[in-house]
Amino acid sequence: MHRRTFIAATLGGMAGAAVDAAEADQLPLHSGAALAFGTTISIAVRHADPETAQQAIAAALGEARRVDALMSLHQPPSQVFRLNRDKVLHGPDRHLLTVLEHARTLSRLTQGAFDVTVQPLWRAFDAAHGVPPESERMRAQRLVGWTQVQAGPERVVLARPGMAITLNGLAQGYATDLALAALRRHGIRHALVDTGEYGALGRTDGRRWRLGIRDPRHEDALAASVVLDGRCVATSGDYASAFTSDLRHHHIFDPASGDSPTELASVTVLAPTGLEADGLSTAFMVMGARRSHALAAHLPGVDLLTIGKDGARWKSSGFPAA
Repeated sequence: MHRRTFIAATLGGMAGAAVDAAEADQLPLHSGAALAFGTTISIAVRHADPETAQQAIAAALGEARRVDALMSLHQPPSQVFRLNRDKVLHGPDRHLLTVLEHARTLSRLTQGAFDVTVQPLWRAFDAAHGVPPESERMRAQRLVGWTQVQAGPERVVLARPGMAITLNGLAQGYATDLALAALRRHGIRHALVDTGEYGALGRTDGRRWRLGIRDPRHEDALAASVVLDGRCVATSGDYASAFTSDLRHHHIFDPASGDSPTELASVTVLAPTGLEADGLSTAFMVMGARRSHALAAHLPGVDLLTIGKDGARWKSSGFPAA
C-alpha cells in the first residue's frame, strides 16, 4: 500500500492534569519503526523501563505489520491479493472480516460514497499512467459495486468476474487501533502511533500530543494543528498518488462518476477509532464539504476539517485545533 496521509507529527499541545503531566514529563522517550503499507511506520513511547517500552513497541509494530500482510494489494500471500486474484477466499482471517464488515456499514452510511470495489478504476488509471480511454474507464466502473462483496466466516466472494477490492482506505486506521491495543496491554500510558493514520495515549512533555496537518498545496506548510484528545486522526488528500499533475485525477474515486471527486483537496477526520477515521476521511473526500459536515454532525465523536481545491477551509465545531 502506498497511501500516506502527509500529516506531520509534532510534540506539544494543551496542558492537562498536573499529576499526569508531571509523570509524562519525567519519563524517557523510546521509539521504534518498521516498514509496512509501502512506507515507514513509527511508534514513540514514554515509559520508565526501556525493556518494557521496547517490548511494547515491538508488539505494536507487529500488529500493524500483520494487518499489512493480510490486506496488501501487492503481496501474493496476502488475503486481499488472493481474493482479487481468485475471486473467492476460503477461511478469511477474523481481522479481514472485521474490516470488510465495517466497509459494508460505511458504504450504507454514506450511500455508496465509500466503496472498497473501486480497485478496477485505480488499475485503469494506473495502466494508462494518467486518464484512461473512456471505454476503459467505463468498463472499470461497471465492475464497481460494494453490494457484490459477500463475506462470511467460511469464505469471501467477489460476485462479478473482474471485480477487485482495496482496503487502503481502512487498513492503516485499523492497524493504528491494534497497535494502540497492544501498547495498552503492555501497560503503556503515553504513546504516539503513526501508521500513516494516527492515534495517541496520554501526553508527551507533560502535554497532549499534537499533529500538524499538511497544507494540501504546500508540502512544507501546515494548514492547521490538532490536539490528540483521545481520538484517532486520519487525512485523505488529492496530492497523494495523483495520476495527473493538476491533481484532478488521483487515488480516490467516486463510484458514481468513475473518476476522482472534484471539490476537496483534503479532509482530516477525528473519530473514536482509527478504522472509523480512516474510512470517513476517504468517504468525505467523495461526498464534498457540505454533505460531509452534515453527516459528521450526527456521528458520535466525529469532527473534521475540509479544505477545498479553492482553498476554502471548514472546521466542525468540536475540531480540537491547537
